[in-house]
Amino acid sequence: MRPIARVTRVRFVLVSAASETDAEQHRLSRFRRHLKINLALQGGGAHGAFTWGVLDRLLEEEHLSFGWISATSAGAVNAVALASGLVTGGREGARAKLREVWEGVHKAGVPDLLRLNPFLAGLSSPNALAHVTSFLSPYDFNPLGYDPLRTLLSDTIDFEGIRQRAPVELLIAATEVATGRPRLFRRAEMSVEAVLASSCLPTLHRTVEIDGVGYWDGGFSKNPDLVTLATESPVRDTLIVELNPLERRELPKGVREIAGGVNRLTFNAPLLRDIEMILAVRNSVGGWFGTKRGPQGALAAHRFHMIEAGRYTASLSDDSKLKPDLGLLTYLHSAGRTQTHKWIGQHMRAIGRRETADLAHRFQGRGGIPASEDESDSGTAPDVAASRA
Repeated sequence: MRPIARVTRVRFVLVSAASETDAEQHRLSRFRRHLKINLALQGGGAHGAFTWGVLDRLLEEEHLSFGWISATSAGAVNAVALASGLVTGGREGARAKLREVWEGVHKAGVPDLLRLNPFLAGLSSPNALAHVTSFLSPYDFNPLGYDPLRTLLSDTIDFEGIRQRAPVELLIAATEVATGRPRLFRRAEMSVEAVLASSCLPTLHRTVEIDGVGYWDGGFSKNPDLVTLATESPVRDTLIVELNPLERRELPKGVREIAGGVNRLTFNAPLLRDIEMILAVRNSVGGWFGTKRGPQGALAAHRFHMIEAGRYTASLSDDSKLKPDLGLLTYLHSAGRTQTHKWIGQHMRAIGRRETADLAHRFQGRGGIPASEDESDSGTAPDVAASRA
């Protein structure tokens, strides 16, 4: 009987110790600093599943909340899914809503559009679709204007709830077709049309008209808008989720590769312009320790952080953005969670204290050449924390 009695005593001690540990962790959590951060979500078609993974992991951090969200195209879809989920079910509701939306993206996909048109019925690959869009407009191959994304958003997103009760402000970018200028749709005016406008690639979708104005994809003008976010948001830290690789070393020679290169340069240009403006303002106001008054001061003092998908998306074809394959979505979601877990461990404590993304190094490098995608996990140079402390 002695061994049984000894085991009983050990079990009592272990349970007691575990209870004390839980109580200690609860006491410590009461003193943990609450963190708040803005989000800047880049567009990238199906590659936006990486951003889904980022948000999914961030939502697990109970002491982290979100301020403003600036987003474009696929980033806009993630933004409204996050906002709608927060309204209806808090953090877990947001995680569930993001999953619901991306599972819906996979189930709808491009094939639903193709099946409606006998001419395109045999086309189910992004390569074939890209070939067709090179000589037919969406007004030709989709005369009924069917858009599976509209159906998905209407069925899953509570836009009225977002407008009335969302705990985050939204800046959803679209591009005016007539002028090329950006149009930012904010939380109070959020609608399915605003998100569709932000996601409207003119080779695939008909122009989205809102109040008599035609809009194309926001990536042509803001991808996403960093300047408005940094100057207007009361939250002074922003996490940029960058989907598109800044550079590809191989020289494009084929028709598809050249088209992909044009696409990458076109949709990276607005982000690069915003970064250049931020760096120029910092220099003009005397650097990091210069005056912080007014919009320019707010822009110069804003702290940026970054999680990038380049190491994962650089190896993918540009056509993969058009086909939401389940394997691809799962892979990118997992990659987003992995990179975010690393970022949380390395940089989350810097929120509210210092910038962790060295913008000059990441986007300009030395001699004006963009820094390599392989130099860091999060766009952070080794000495940036020390230099901005």
